[in-house]
Amino acid sequence: MLAVLAGRQRGYVTRRQLLAGGVPPATIDHWIVCGRLIRVHAGVYAVGHVPQEPASRAYAAVLACGPRALLSHRSAASLWGLVKGWKEPLEVTAPAKHVRPGIRAHRSTTLTPADRRRWLGVPVTSAERTVLDVAPRLSNRQLTRMVNDARHAGFVKVAALTETLDRCPNHPGAERVRVVLAPGRGPTRSDFEDIFIALALEHGLPVPKVNTMVNGHEVDALFAAEKLIVELDGWEFHSDRQSFESDRDRDMTHAEAGYLTVRITWERLRTQPAREAERLRTILALRR
Repeated sequence: MLAVLAGRQRGYVTRRQLLAGGVPPATIDHWIVCGRLIRVHAGVYAVGHVPQEPASRAYAAVLACGPRALLSHRSAASLWGLVKGWKEPLEVTAPAKHVRPGIRAHRSTTLTPADRRRWLGVPVTSAERTVLDVAPRLSNRQLTRMVNDARHAGFVKVAALTETLDRCPNHPGAERVRVVLAPGRGPTRSDFEDIFIALALEHGLPVPKVNTMVNGHEVDALFAAEKLIVELDGWEFHSDRQSFESDRDRDMTHAEAGYLTVRITWERLRTQPAREAERLRTILALRR
């Protein structure tokens, strides 16, 4: 039994589970004394050795907060790969209040089955609920990037995220996430694209489609009604002659089909956004 439990729970068991499985208290105490069980939290033991992988330590934190607990917030974002690295303390959400050294415990009675997942074997809030929970801690740019990266990775679905927002309208992150999901806002693939979309919204330009196909090629942004393509050029993507020539050849293919391609560099977008917006406004008017 001990090995089966530990195998399912990344090397950890709880005293409650052992007792429920018929292991006498005296046997549990003996296993602790002889080192077969190693205490890591109150009532939570590593079997044989203490696993050091972050996901395993996260499972131990979840076990410490009760059978309905879930890894959540920043720790859940780390597990899903939505942020880089792991930070202490580990964060867990449970229906009841818990105080555990080394764990930042949150209490919530509103989590539904739709909010519960297992990822890498660990009970965790869904990627959609995780985005909602961490949203208040992120800048607009960070939140936009997280949502779009999660959509591209397939972890977050717009319908599921919208359903989560509808269930939690008063959550402190809800309105900020809704802004990111506004029509035309994604999914983008880079900060460069995020900033361009923000530029269009701020200056009252039409919101373009992003990463869409035109004439068999994917383009960064498309103003479809005006047949205007915008390519966002960063020097790191065009530092060799082959890519330079390929881009220009693609521009000619689009021109043959009646599309105009304009290229905006990171430097121009960063240092003179109002000028770039006004130039686009003029070009769009002429194309109409």
